[in-house]
Amino acid sequence: MPNKTSINPQQTASVLAAIPSVDRVLNMGATQALIAEYGRTPVLASVRSVLAALRIEAAQGDTLPHDIFSEPSFSRRLHATLEKAARPSLRPVYNLTGTVLHTNLGRAPLPEAAVQAVVDAMTRPCNLEYDLDGGSRGDRDSLIEPLLQELTGAEAATVVNNNAAAVFLALNTLGLRKEVIVSRGELVEIGGSFRVPDIMSRAGCRLKEIGTTNRTHLKDYAEAISAKTAMLLKVHTSNYAIHGFTSSVPEKEIVALAHEHGLPFMVDLGSGTLANLKDWGLPNEPTPQESLANGADLITFSGDKLLGGPQAGIIIGRKDLIAKIKKNPLKRALRVDKMTYAALDAVLRLYRDPQRLAQNLPTLRLLTRPVADIETTAKNMLPAMEQLFSGKAAISITPCHSQIGSGSLPVNLLQSACITLTPPVKGKGEGTALKKIEQAFRNLPVPVIGRITDGAFCLDVRCLEEKELGNFIGQLSQLKI
Repeated sequence: MPNKTSINPQQTASVLAAIPSVDRVLNMGATQALIAEYGRTPVLASVRSVLAALRIEAAQGDTLPHDIFSEPSFSRRLHATLEKAARPSLRPVYNLTGTVLHTNLGRAPLPEAAVQAVVDAMTRPCNLEYDLDGGSRGDRDSLIEPLLQELTGAEAATVVNNNAAAVFLALNTLGLRKEVIVSRGELVEIGGSFRVPDIMSRAGCRLKEIGTTNRTHLKDYAEAISAKTAMLLKVHTSNYAIHGFTSSVPEKEIVALAHEHGLPFMVDLGSGTLANLKDWGLPNEPTPQESLANGADLITFSGDKLLGGPQAGIIIGRKDLIAKIKKNPLKRALRVDKMTYAALDAVLRLYRDPQRLAQNLPTLRLLTRPVADIETTAKNMLPAMEQLFSGKAAISITPCHSQIGSGSLPVNLLQSACITLTPPVKGKGEGTALKKIEQAFRNLPVPVIGRITDGAFCLDVRCLEEKELGNFIGQLSQLKI
């Protein structure tokens, strides 16, 4: 610790006078080097910021190091300020929370093929809305529609910026100023407090609730249909489950009833996957293909959850209904850019090769990662962790459970392994000690995000693959605890 000087009211004036001017700091050799690295404007802003902070500290009587105004000391403080200001807001992190599809951490990681496709789309002109065969203006949906038709069997498809937008656009197009019938048990709230009833209201529809929270029957749908009805909607409750005395109506029965009355039937799958997850030993999740086979007219689902792609809302179904949706002026406001199309195209192409899908699609690879493989990674991490936390926390490898996603199959857990750090402090100071450890990991150059549970800081290793382990361990020496 450097020696510090306590500033009393009598010393404040002299300390303030000793603070160098902006020009003097700019002319320092060390500052000139920083200007060469960061540019004059950012350095000038940081110099003013550091000087202002020093004046406040001195005026408040704070203690300051003896050498605070020396060129080396001031340069270190200025460099730290510049480094922090230059750091991008959107940063890569290590997701060791145990939630694979973590909403706050960007959900699905993209495969290399999608990353390269995005780079190509960003750095070169592309045929976003240009028909290469006809040599005229094209429709950007034509870039992705054939693949979605091939993979799902749908007549037509379109893409918007997320699934909430997909539901909103479909409802606004087909249900404006009319009633949409939904089971009371399917009035889902998704992340950020967005609720199905609110989306329906904003879309200009009137919600017609039927049944009860736990039980809805076909007669409830039939009795609710009137001249005001626009469609029947089924919402897959992908982020929660109701158990016990429950009853819901199969899609095929709702389809028959809807078509008997000349009404479309729409299914909002929420998360959405084009693969049969049971083939990989994962919990079952309904697919768009199944809903189409049941006779659904429209299906909406996400791109960045179980599908393993970029954020997008995908709408597939009847050609005439998709055509109406695409003519809605709001479609332009909700459309996606060339990077999303590039990434989604690359991800969908991986589904053409189902035998190697788990190998090539990061989301599926992480969800199906063997426990033995996860434990091996944890064992390889252990020596470095034990060395760093010797005397500061007990380190161990413990069994745990990973979550597929907070909004995708949240109640289904996967066996995993984690490194647990248990501080020696118990009782009143335990929470503070754990928060310090958590913050130390978040302050690393590539922040490490874990979770606090049962009196320990836990790092679930499922999402830390062996190829990343070297870089992960390499930055641990910068932990400040």
